[in-house]
Amino acid sequence: MNIHCFQHVPFEGLGSIESVLLAQGHHISYTRFYNNENPPDLNEIDLLIVMGGPMSVHDERQYPWLVEEKKAIGTVIQSSKKVLGVCLGAQLIATALGAEVKPNREKEIGWFPINKLKISSNKWNQVLPDAILAFHWHGETFAIPDGAEAIYSSEACQNQGFIFGENVIALQFHLETTETLAQSLIEQCGDELVDSQYIQTKEQMLNPDHFVHINNVMKSIIQTLIQ
Repeated sequence: MNIHCFQHVPFEGLGSIESVLLAQGHHISYTRFYNNENPPDLNEIDLLIVMGGPMSVHDERQYPWLVEEKKAIGTVIQSSKKVLGVCLGAQLIATALGAEVKPNREKEIGWFPINKLKISSNKWNQVLPDAILAFHWHGETFAIPDGAEAIYSSEACQNQGFIFGENVIALQFHLETTETLAQSLIEQCGDELVDSQYIQTKEQMLNPDHFVHINNVMKSIIQTLIQ
């Protein structure tokens, strides 16, 4: 498959997703918006993966490429292709589908549990665990778009993910994060680690035992998408 990644900053890449895709022989290409790159011919994409970033979906004045990115995401969804969004990527999918993105009542940074909601899709019910101790780094949240179905919730953030049809899945949380990526996030965005109920310390976030589990869940999600 031709798999394309929209990447917004150098320190939020595919993480564990990359090795899963390469091991199965898929071709990965990138649009690195931070390098002023433009998306390719969207007709050639089988799966679009939209990654995270510290910017907001509303920061179009500072990041003008957000305008074209939202249009591109909408075009890919309308063509019934497969799409995965993570954190900012999930918010961009929500925006492309006409839903609101706004500040969450709490910033959520670190390892916090999410619980699966009742969902109608047998395909995703079989893949998504009932609960995950997920890695988070976000301060905004999305409304669930019309026609989409919420899939997870947490104490700090009501809407943690949604599916749209069978081919689009948006995750507010991070399952692709490796210890190396987490360290990079801390180095680049460490000023956000203030004293708060839902913000953990660097030491808490770098617990190596947690990453293997979330990476395995992400592997199952990717394998389901590319079937």
